[in-house]
Amino acid sequence: MFNLILFGPPGAGKGTQAVKIAKEYNWKHISTGDILRAEVSGYTPLGLKVKAMMEAGHLVPDELLIEIMESVFLKHQNADGFVLDGFPRTLNQAEELDRMLLKIGQKVDLVLALEVEVDELAARLVNRALEQGRKDDTEEVIKHRLVQYLHHTKPLVDYYKEKGTYREVYGVGTIDNIFNQLCSVIKS
Repeated sequence: MFNLILFGPPGAGKGTQAVKIAKEYNWKHISTGDILRAEVSGYTPLGLKVKAMMEAGHLVPDELLIEIMESVFLKHQNADGFVLDGFPRTLNQAEELDRMLLKIGQKVDLVLALEVEVDELAARLVNRALEQGRKDDTEEVIKHRLVQYLHHTKPLVDYYKEKGTYREVYGVGTIDNIFNQLCSVIKS
């Protein structure tokens, strides 16, 4: 089983590329954002718990996300691989993910980061909010999310570089061009 983390700031194109990668390699796509939004729209107990956090741009507690991840991995034990989209976002989450994967006999094989300039990210997020009507992508929330990313998520770069699993791909260009670059790294 191959476990890939698709890494990058909000608006970098992780969701779009994760879906394409999962289809190309027959891997299970795990988007914590999609899982949480489905819980919110279904008014589940979990959804009610995280609704206010998401709308304010705050991160969901680590222990809750690890619980969700373990459940998904165990539910799909026969998958050829996984593409994690939007997780982990903090050093603690990365360490907890490693512990959880070790417990079930797996590991992170590759971390692919989509590198995109801040101005491009902001423009993409505002456009996405308009197109999809996403309440969690207001201008204020976008700024907060980018600050959160820079503060909490950037330290993951060093963590995965030390493990030798980190690679970067420039995330600006056509969707297919970026996808081809990602696939080249996966195959290497």
